[in-house]
Amino acid sequence: MLRPEISSTSPAPVASLSLGEALSQGPRYNFGLQETPQSHPSVQASASPAAGTSGAAADRSSSSSLPCHLSGSRPAQGSYFGNKKSYAENTVASNFTLGISSSSGRDTNYPQILKTPLSAGNPQKSGYKSWTPQMGYSATCSSAVSAHSPSVIVAVVEGRGLARGEIGMASIDLKSPQVILSQFADNTTYAKVITKLKILSPLEIIMSNTACVVGNSTKLFTLITENFRSVNFTTIQRKYFNETKGLEYIEQLCIAEFSTVLMEVQSKYYCLAAVAALLKYVEFIQNLVYAPKSLKICFQGSEQTAMIDSSSAQNLELLINNQDCRNNHTLFGVLNYTKTPGGSRRLRANILEPLIDIETINMRLDCVQELLQDEELFFGLQSVISRFLDTEQLLSVLVQIPKQDTVNAAESKITNLIYLKHTLELVDPLKISLKNCNTPLLRAYYGSLEDQRFVIILEKIKTVINDDARYMKGCLNMRTQKCYAVKSNINEFLDIARRTYTEIVDDIAGMIAQLAEKYSLPLRTSFSSARGFFIQMTTDCTALPSDQLPSEFIKISKVKNSYSFTSADLIKMNERCQESLREIYHMTYMVVCKLLSEIYEYIHCLYKLSDTVSMLDMLLSFAHACTLSDYVRPEFTDTLAIKQGWHPILEKISVEKPVANNTYITEGSNFLIITGPNMSGKSTYLKQIALCQIMAQIGSYVPAEYSSFRIAKQIFTRISTDDDIETNSSTFMKEMKEIAYILHNANDKSLILIDELGRGTNTEEGIGICYAVCEYLLSLKAFTLFATHFLELCHIDVLYPNVENMHFEVQHVKNTSRDKEAILYTYKLSKGLTEEKNYGLKAAEVSSLPPSIVLDAKEITTQITRQILQNQRSTPELERQRAVYHLATRLVQTARNSRLDPDSLRTYLNNLKKKYEEDFPRAEQVPGKTEE
Repeated sequence: MLRPEISSTSPAPVASLSLGEALSQGPRYNFGLQETPQSHPSVQASASPAAGTSGAAADRSSSSSLPCHLSGSRPAQGSYFGNKKSYAENTVASNFTLGISSSSGRDTNYPQILKTPLSAGNPQKSGYKSWTPQMGYSATCSSAVSAHSPSVIVAVVEGRGLARGEIGMASIDLKSPQVILSQFADNTTYAKVITKLKILSPLEIIMSNTACVVGNSTKLFTLITENFRSVNFTTIQRKYFNETKGLEYIEQLCIAEFSTVLMEVQSKYYCLAAVAALLKYVEFIQNLVYAPKSLKICFQGSEQTAMIDSSSAQNLELLINNQDCRNNHTLFGVLNYTKTPGGSRRLRANILEPLIDIETINMRLDCVQELLQDEELFFGLQSVISRFLDTEQLLSVLVQIPKQDTVNAAESKITNLIYLKHTLELVDPLKISLKNCNTPLLRAYYGSLEDQRFVIILEKIKTVINDDARYMKGCLNMRTQKCYAVKSNINEFLDIARRTYTEIVDDIAGMIAQLAEKYSLPLRTSFSSARGFFIQMTTDCTALPSDQLPSEFIKISKVKNSYSFTSADLIKMNERCQESLREIYHMTYMVVCKLLSEIYEYIHCLYKLSDTVSMLDMLLSFAHACTLSDYVRPEFTDTLAIKQGWHPILEKISVEKPVANNTYITEGSNFLIITGPNMSGKSTYLKQIALCQIMAQIGSYVPAEYSSFRIAKQIFTRISTDDDIETNSSTFMKEMKEIAYILHNANDKSLILIDELGRGTNTEEGIGICYAVCEYLLSLKAFTLFATHFLELCHIDVLYPNVENMHFEVQHVKNTSRDKEAILYTYKLSKGLTEEKNYGLKAAEVSSLPPSIVLDAKEITTQITRQILQNQRSTPELERQRAVYHLATRLVQTARNSRLDPDSLRTYLNNLKKKYEEDFPRAEQVPGKTEE
């Protein structure tokens, strides 16, 4: 059922404060649930509490109600929904104390689950989808940008009445024992909610049943269902969104190191309500409870990271390539040289939510710089990090307590204890690698590894577990490690069972040797997790007597000259072997449970280790990417200035290095209109700017000779020109929806990229819409790059001095074979308006359009152009005002950012004066004005 991604793989991407950093985490991997109920006890939700009634009051008023099964299916045996006595017995029998209050322990009222239609467009009352926990669902490219299946479950609740628009969210990744809480105010577009959910890439979304009343669904529910058509939706009664129960859950389950979250969320009633419903539901579907003081619970505000909406993430190809979702020609593919699943998830989450704190970004950049300068540190760290397993998944399994003891649960616990030992044995090598580092962040991570709890846990493990027990590849190797993990003389019955197992394995090997001697065949013993022990043989069929195997052998399969088969006796011995294994696992499990109960109080140091390993892995990945190309360390000012920057993804695809271009945007010149012929490089250039901005804000070097960036709190793009059949939107309507989203949410700290707006309607309306949009964006201080074919739009710089016109150059060459001119694209960006006219007609002519059509088109175009552009001329007064404006903005920028000595500053100001005089040579001739 479950899937993890951030991230490829996100818990949900989250900005958690760690060593002064707002760090993000990414998507998750496939996680097979054990002992889940065979089907949800789907029930019809009862009437919701009346408006104004609190969740707690509703809970008390309905405390006697029990769920009723509509589908006729029953929960799996042992499910605490179907057999509370069995659940209580299993709970008491456990070696751990459940972190549930007495009132929760006696609660006979469980969540009643109503499956809602996956699409809001199908409001049939009988359309509820039959669904079981074992079923998996793959997300679409728009909702899941990870190559791996997510395993994040999210609960969302919205305030009612005057509190409408106040959103509470809680998410948990079933592969990582971390709960992320969020509460924020959103506008009527619910842009923040949709963006956060897209980044989380959830497996399932939980909402209140009052949000989806048939015929009266809330706008939030409608928007979520429209945007997440392939995600499972579950509605539960509003009473389970109970802030009091949510606070109790946090008090009981949050580990001591993160208990300060209580102070942050005490008054955040909606996220508390969401976490109450979420944890109640997760415990139900997984048929387990979390150990007390075992979860990392943190509150994530919406101000710690930049916002990139899902449409922009898709347009920029951050995680998924738009042409082929299987290849890695994406920003994630360019930067992903991580060695661990946790590092990959963290990289994915950071790309989707870049940091906005300059100090934190510079700390990361310092680390990358040290890794690049110190080869011994780089290769030493990389060698150790590559040996780590998925620490977050390991933590998740260790803190979960199954409600019933099964062979699978026992085997899982034993395996993960071996993984834990393997992980802890890597702490010392990691400390040695970091011992001589200098940057504050690396020193802080070295300090976190000095925690004595690592030593305490490892010592306790070694008192019970053999020193030779370790993680090994191969199912038979790991089976052997699990069988002999516990030391001898700890459990007498376990020693006897292991001797029995050894004898059976020896008997199997002896029996196959006898068969080989009996039939004079080169038989060998093989093993697979599905078949157990079986026989393999590699030989030519002509070497077999009568060209076939003896009749004693059954279940024969052949691949080329390799035969696989078994015998009736071997099947019986495999059954005896499995029975012996079950006994070994059961007795080992009891020893392991006792050991885990002793180390639970120390196990929380693994959260620090997980954080350290994933961050180091990501920083190593940044450094690795720098070694493969000439990237440069970015600076952060109030200016976006890139010298000879290039497209990082295009560099990976192209045989030759892409053409580099300069970029210069300031507050005084914050609106760039870019023109040029089709295929001249406009769209690529826009994407290049956004990708470099994201790379800088996640702490990576960028592809340029020099780079300076202004922190962007939001990145918007309007690039795609496709229609959308699912939402019944034409190309133009989709354009309008996307630009409306930008206009509603953009602010002074945004980076906005718009590519050819208004093409989906007639020319006059398109120009009018573009002009109006430009004027609105010009009222902001956002950095905007606007690529267009509407040359009429370029004259807006006459009215607005903060507009700059740029164009991509082309050259005309004579095609001697066809006796026609051809266009040679230089992909170089230059100042000013493009001098190319009617380049669309030239492209049409090259495309073998009939000559008569091209000729008529040229004549008509000439007449229209003459009428539109006849009176658009600038006056000397406007030119002077523009020159003064640019001089003033340059002086302000120099005052803010200059680090020049007095003589150099004097020289720079003199050059600035000369530049001003060149921009307006006739300034002295304008009456009534003097140059200052």
